[in-house]
Amino acid sequence: MASRKYNFTTKICEKLAGPAPGSKAKEIEYTDMATSVKLMVSKNRKTWYCRYTFNGKKPAIRIGEFPGISVDEARKKAIEYGAMVDRGIDPKSQIDMVKGMPTFAEFANDEYMPYAEKHKRSADMDESKLRLHMLKVFGHKRICDISRRDVDMYRTAIAQSHSNATSNRHLALLSRMLGLAIAWERGIVKNPCAGIKKLQESSDVGRALKSDEIKRLQMALDAEPNRLGAQAILLLMYTGLRHAEVLTLPLSAVDLKEGTIFLSHTKSGRSRYVTLNPVAIDLLKSIKPTPGSPWVFPGVDPKKPMNNIRKVWMRALASAKVKHARIHDLRHSLAGAAAVAGVSLYTIQKMLGHASSQTTQRYAHLSDSRAMRDASMAAVTMLTNTDR
Repeated sequence: MASRKYNFTTKICEKLAGPAPGSKAKEIEYTDMATSVKLMVSKNRKTWYCRYTFNGKKPAIRIGEFPGISVDEARKKAIEYGAMVDRGIDPKSQIDMVKGMPTFAEFANDEYMPYAEKHKRSADMDESKLRLHMLKVFGHKRICDISRRDVDMYRTAIAQSHSNATSNRHLALLSRMLGLAIAWERGIVKNPCAGIKKLQESSDVGRALKSDEIKRLQMALDAEPNRLGAQAILLLMYTGLRHAEVLTLPLSAVDLKEGTIFLSHTKSGRSRYVTLNPVAIDLLKSIKPTPGSPWVFPGVDPKKPMNNIRKVWMRALASAKVKHARIHDLRHSLAGAAAVAGVSLYTIQKMLGHASSQTTQRYAHLSDSRAMRDASMAAVTMLTNTDR
């Protein structure tokens, strides 16, 4: 029998023949003298394999077909598998594990979101980030194939389309998800988000919209075709509530008779009652509940709350000819107006639901300006009093 061992080259592999006509054999195996790689030749194809010994067994791993996989590529893969065996790792079991590994979309929908809905108050915000952004980029990838570069490119794109702060929130969610995949032994051992530094966020507190800007925004929102989205923004404008607090507001939390909203979960982790002003009460009275929905502002699926009013906000800004502002600036605008009107910082703290008075101190200069104007006017009145 002729030797079936060769120092493989492309030309040699091209000439290697399969079983002779009439032979009972379906294929012939040839061995590379330089490595453990094998070339299995049948009538119609030539396939690379790697054979090795592990725990007394001699499994084989299919590498790919020649010439699609070159001689050098087949050797490199065989050497890689050999190194794994030397480290006490069974290459075939690793390959089988990778094949069974979920894609990012499968992990997000089947494992992460059910977990988040039970353990996170911000699960709806996570769902929005995943549906609108992450699944489009990572959905088709297996979680083990998401690289550090993939993560860095993604967070850079989000920073360019939104803001550094938003990019950091996306990075935190992605890191948390992949961290759980490691903890749940889903086949990855290193988090590609580890070590990626957060982008620097702006230290400003936004801007307070002027009275005429608020009026123009009200007119634009009154004409907005997405009525529920417009009403959600108006409620933000009239109450100073946080974005998520309004969008996830249950009907059961609103008591129009008492003029209050009960927030069972807030950013500070504490529940609180919000006292509504007459304008906010009238707005809530005008909103007709959606049959079968538990939310004041239901989404496309009435069983879920609305999760995105950014498009409505951008249309309103453009229609009202108001320069760029964030939805969160409505909260600053209400607080700033209250401070200028002479409302105490303690009351503003309670109105906004700040856990710490230090957070409310950002409005102190507005309150001080009002107090100084009043004091100055009192002094001028005393000085110019002709009856003294």
